[in-house]
Amino acid sequence: MKFQTQITILFLLLNSSIYSQFTVSGIVVDNDKKPLNKVQLYSENGRFLTETLITGKFTFTTKKERITIIVYSESYRIKNIKLNKTNYQNVTITLEGFEEELSEIQIKSRKQRVFELKRLKDVEGTSIYAGKKTEVVLVNQSTANLATNNARQIYNQVAGLNIFENDDAGLQLNIGGRGLDPNRTSNFNTRQNLYDISADVLGYPESYYTPAAEGLQEIQIVRGAASLQYGTQFGGLINFVMKQPNANKELEIITRNTAGSFGLYTNFTSLSGTKNKLSYYAYFNYKTGDGFRPNSQFDSKNAFLHLGYDFDAKNKLILEVTYLNYLAQQAGGLTDEMFSQNPFQSNRTRNWFKVNWLLYNLKYNYKITKDATFSFNFFGLNASRKAVGFRVVRVATNDDFGARDLIIGDFNNFGFEARFVNNYKFLGIKATYLIGSKYYRASNASFQGPGTDGSDANFTKASSQFPNYRFQSDFENPNENIAVFGENIFYINDKFSITPGFRFEYINTGSNGTRKRTNFDGAGNPIGTVIDDDDITKERSFALFGIGFSYKNNKSLEFYANVSQNYRSITFSDVNIINPSNAVDVNLEDEKGFTADFGTRGNINKNISYDANLFALFYNNRIGDVFTTIPPVNNVGLLRTNVGKARILGIESLIDFNLKGILEMNNNYVLNVFFNTSFINSEYTESIQNGIVGKKVEFVPDVNFKTGIRFGYDNFLISAQYSYLSEQFNDASNSTTSDASNAVRGPIPAYDILDLSASYKYKFLKLEGGVNNLLNTIYFTRRASGYPGPGIIPSAPKNYYLTLEVKI
Repeated sequence: MKFQTQITILFLLLNSSIYSQFTVSGIVVDNDKKPLNKVQLYSENGRFLTETLITGKFTFTTKKERITIIVYSESYRIKNIKLNKTNYQNVTITLEGFEEELSEIQIKSRKQRVFELKRLKDVEGTSIYAGKKTEVVLVNQSTANLATNNARQIYNQVAGLNIFENDDAGLQLNIGGRGLDPNRTSNFNTRQNLYDISADVLGYPESYYTPAAEGLQEIQIVRGAASLQYGTQFGGLINFVMKQPNANKELEIITRNTAGSFGLYTNFTSLSGTKNKLSYYAYFNYKTGDGFRPNSQFDSKNAFLHLGYDFDAKNKLILEVTYLNYLAQQAGGLTDEMFSQNPFQSNRTRNWFKVNWLLYNLKYNYKITKDATFSFNFFGLNASRKAVGFRVVRVATNDDFGARDLIIGDFNNFGFEARFVNNYKFLGIKATYLIGSKYYRASNASFQGPGTDGSDANFTKASSQFPNYRFQSDFENPNENIAVFGENIFYINDKFSITPGFRFEYINTGSNGTRKRTNFDGAGNPIGTVIDDDDITKERSFALFGIGFSYKNNKSLEFYANVSQNYRSITFSDVNIINPSNAVDVNLEDEKGFTADFGTRGNINKNISYDANLFALFYNNRIGDVFTTIPPVNNVGLLRTNVGKARILGIESLIDFNLKGILEMNNNYVLNVFFNTSFINSEYTESIQNGIVGKKVEFVPDVNFKTGIRFGYDNFLISAQYSYLSEQFNDASNSTTSDASNAVRGPIPAYDILDLSASYKYKFLKLEGGVNNLLNTIYFTRRASGYPGPGIIPSAPKNYYLTLEVKI
């Protein structure tokens, strides 16, 4: 008995020793003893430890009795500090500034040496990403044309993305991937600093607002496995992370002015700083231009404000407000014959599009303990989008200068999301769980009917002037959503983790209004009116499940896998709009299915970064477009319906070579080459529609390839990028030829593009410039069924830009 007692005591002592932790605390100051905010501390192997508070203080825990800390701030020299357990408390670290300003290359070299381009960590804030396919675009290190939000360049290292390239100056973002329709990024859950920014998350998930790339710090992308935490979309999450306030300056001013081809001018001016407990970041972005086609001028104003207040080390309150107003003339679509004759012509002079977008968000962060964190987001949207124009199905038809088709959408919604993350021990091994809930309520309205017969940007309803207009509708579309979700990381050992998760959804969407159709005889005289009243409520609840796996053999090699269910609800806003070239099945059902990823990622000797994976998407009730006769107008066009079951399988890979390290070049240089490749096979496996089984899924090029090289010396950087996408289809019927009149169906031919950009920095000045579509390729990426068409929407020819940045 005595022996057993001794053994038990010895075991407890050993167990206590194994799991004992030491707390390291201190303060970081400059030479004038001023506390430094947001200084980052890393372990000697590059693992992030913590970040200083506004008071300059920091704290973290370690199991080691001796450690080396790397202390990093962009404005100060890197410092290595060696500590042992006898002096872990009240550490004072003094950072020295630079006698002269660093060059552009030195800044990038410092960043790469301390933290390389990484995917999201297992846990960030109150989010869990373990075992998921994640990608992070470091916008503030990009050499892309940020002034025009050039998506082809900004997202060049995100595997498998398909982009509609028809929008001047990046007024809207249109990206999809893995067979998802790129239109207004509607198949992703789009967020800004982790709150929703689309028109209506469930009822109309299109994004008419895209943050100015010049104001972004990074873009986080989580593929379909994000469905459990962020919403059910098949695409996953896109989160725009805005730049943060300058932590160690009361006022920093950056102004960027850009001039370019086709009358392009943009101005981006930001103010940033921190004083005592208050921090702020604000910008104003103005864009104007004539467009590369006639009748395609635009004017945009975008403002953003971030205010942060640190009550103490544990409590922080953040307020953010975003406003966007833009007006764009739309040149309309082309037939294949028109595109062949002159791809930059326009026969529409009266088509306009206007957006007003007001977003607001209030966020509270509470660091309860070193292991427990709570966050609460209250967010809302008050917005509208309006379109007016002549948009008949026969694209080559000249404008009759009669009443224009007017479509108005008003979006008013609000919601809140609460999250709690806690680290704990499970069977003596660390684990982390997340539990959260979301409430969302929207009250949206849509109107379609006659607009004025003028040519200006007049969005006034003209129902009394044109009572016999062919199509009219007026609907209220309320919806309510309640979600509860959770995930838990179980670390089996230091290398292997399992992350199961769930999401419970309650959705109640509705459509209440009137649809009116006037019929005409052969002479154009009205012969009768048909009025349909809708009072529809669609209520459903369901649960989604998923599980992720991660095996980290070492810090340079990880295997990951994930399977998660997905869901996408129908949008009544689409159902209620009558389009002469495109219609929506009134019996449309929600999409269901799941996504799966299996891949490996890491780096080799810090000189080769890679991420390669296999993926699969399986759809039930996939919504797609079928070429048929559209009731009740009896035009031949695309019917949006539940096409059937679809399977999409693919291989994606990104490999980035740091040739500077491989060739042992000194730190005055930057030299990188990347290859971004995806090969995808898609097929409809079941369908109630004739001639669909065995056809390819829409918006899926078999080959999607991008490669680029970046070279830098001292303050000079230059990069070139080549993009290639093989042929794809925009309808489930896989139409190989286009109708001679409307061009809303048919293939999207393969195309390849070459871009060139460069920058030079001198003290507080920076000059950027470039040529997009250097080889002047004539191509298009989209056949639009409605606005901004219908018909082929050409992409931009060769164009130039030049940017001057001043930083004070």
